[in-house]
Amino acid sequence: MLKVCNVSKVFNNTKVLENVHLDVAKSSILGIAGPSGSGKSTLLRCIQKLEQIDHGTIECNGRAGFMFQDFQLFPHMTVLQNLIYAPSLKDKSGKENCKKQAENILKSLGIAAKTSEYPNTLSGGQKQRVALARSLMTHPDILLCDEPTSGLDVSTTMDVVSLLKSINERFDITILIASHDLDFLVKISDRIILLKEGAIVVNIDPQKQDAPIDFLKKYY
Repeated sequence: MLKVCNVSKVFNNTKVLENVHLDVAKSSILGIAGPSGSGKSTLLRCIQKLEQIDHGTIECNGRAGFMFQDFQLFPHMTVLQNLIYAPSLKDKSGKENCKKQAENILKSLGIAAKTSEYPNTLSGGQKQRVALARSLMTHPDILLCDEPTSGLDVSTTMDVVSLLKSINERFDITILIASHDLDFLVKISDRIILLKEGAIVVNIDPQKQDAPIDFLKKYY
């Protein structure tokens, strides 16, 4: 599904990614852990081609969608308008179909009642669902999530775990999640890699690793 081979990226003479090699299986959930500045977000952005790599190759068999850490919802648009804006630009004749698709996705995520509301009226968890819904509008095969639980409380974080797992199973979407929240990653991931100074220093199956959180913390 996704193959990252010897990828390196340099910003201002600082190597942010160094010879990263990674194979991600179809329909799996990969957690990407690491301290701030370790290269987690940069790796996702390179996969999405928001950043150009300096060395190596990235082979992605399918369409990728991106969930930004700060949601990046348009504040002057309703929830529905946020979802249909980009698809409608590509196919103006299909606006009604986009609207119907958006309504169905919002219903499946449990926020159909928020269709006409604006982002500033939503809770953090609701904004997260809207951002996820907008990503699903592109029919991604791979979903890239950058710090999806940042700023959320424990209860809402557990909602995100359930939500992403259901998306993974229902839509057969491969998911990559960059997060500093080890407890969250252990609960949701089939596999976890840990980046440090741009290199992968740990690659584990959290279900087979004894005390996976303690093990990962050793490498921070």
